[in-house]
Amino acid sequence: MRILLATDAWDPQVNGVVTTMKRVIAECEKLGHEFKIVDYTQFKSVSWPDYPEVKLALGCYEEVREIIQDYEPDAVHIATEAFVGLAARRVCMEWKMPFTTSYHTKFPEYVSARLPIPLSWGYGYMRWFHKPSGRVMVATPTLQKDLEARGFKNISPWTRGVDTEMFRPGLEPIFGDLPRPIMTYIGRVAIEKNLEAFLSLDLPGTKVVVGKGPQLEELKEKYPDAVFTGARFGEELARSYADSDVFVFPSLTDTFGLVILEAMACGTPVAAFPAHGPIDLIPGTGAGVIDDDLSVAITEALKLDRAHVRRHAEKFSWRACAEEFIRNLEPYPEAEKKKLWARLRALPRRLRRAA
Repeated sequence: MRILLATDAWDPQVNGVVTTMKRVIAECEKLGHEFKIVDYTQFKSVSWPDYPEVKLALGCYEEVREIIQDYEPDAVHIATEAFVGLAARRVCMEWKMPFTTSYHTKFPEYVSARLPIPLSWGYGYMRWFHKPSGRVMVATPTLQKDLEARGFKNISPWTRGVDTEMFRPGLEPIFGDLPRPIMTYIGRVAIEKNLEAFLSLDLPGTKVVVGKGPQLEELKEKYPDAVFTGARFGEELARSYADSDVFVFPSLTDTFGLVILEAMACGTPVAAFPAHGPIDLIPGTGAGVIDDDLSVAITEALKLDRAHVRRHAEKFSWRACAEEFIRNLEPYPEAEKKKLWARLRALPRRLRRAA
C-alpha cells in the first residue's frame, strides 16, 4: 500500500510517537509498503510557549491538501491531533476519504498541566477529532477502556515493540563509581512526567535523570543530589539502561511508555505507579513492580531476577507491531479510489478545495 502519515511529531524530536512511527515504517517497508511522511518540519512553525522542542505548524492546510492529492495514497493515518493532523483530517473529511488515527498522548492532561484549561474541554476536543476515524489505534487495554468510558468509538488495539539487539544486558558500565543502587529515569524532563514524585524520595543510592526538557533547570536546582546527564542516544542510551539497578517510571499520564520495554530489554527491572502503560505491561511479569507508594515499588523491583526481566522483553517485536498497524488501516476501496483521484486530477487546482 501507499500510506500517507500525517504527524506533528517527527525528527529531531525525541519521544514515543517518533520512535514508534519510525520503527513501524521501517518494518512496514520491509513488508513492501510505501510511506509518505507529512510533518511539521515541512511548514512554517512556531514553538510551544514553554516547550521549545514542540513545534506547531502554521497555515499548512493548503500544502497538506496538495501533498495528499499528488501522492494519491491507498490509506491515510493521522498520528497526532495538532495542526498537521487537523489539516489532514479536514482534507479527508472534505474528500470523503477514510482515515485512521492513533491515540499516543494524553493530550488533555498535558495541556491542563501547563494551561488553565479543564480536562473536560481537552477530552471534548479529542472526541471530536477522533470521531470520524475508521479506527482509533491505542497501545493498551486499560487505555482502550478509559477512552470508551469517555465516549470514544472505533477503538482498536495496536501494541508496541522494542529493539532487543540495541537494548541488551552486559553493556559497558557508564555510571562509574556512583553509589548503588542506581535508580534511573529516562525521558523528557517535563511537568507531566511527575519526576518530583521520584526525586523527592528518601532512598539510599543515586537518583539519575537522563533526558532534557523544560523542567530540567528547575529540577537541577531543587534536587542537587540527583545526577542529571542530559539527553543520551544510541549506545550511550542503552548503557544507561543496562548500568541501572532499577528503572523508575513515575509518569501518570503516558499511554504506554516505550522506555519501560527498553529498560526491560537491558535486564533492568521497572518501578512505577499503577497508571496507564505500567498497569498493562508490568503486573504478573516478574519484570517490574507497580505500587501506589513508589518507594515500595523501587525497593521490591531491586529484588527481581534481571535474566527473567530480559526474557519478558523478548516477547515484544516491532514486526508484530507493524503487522497490527497494517491490519488496522482502512484503505480506500479500489474502485472508488480510482474515481476519486481521476475526478480530482481533472479539476484545476484552484477548484480542488471545493471538491
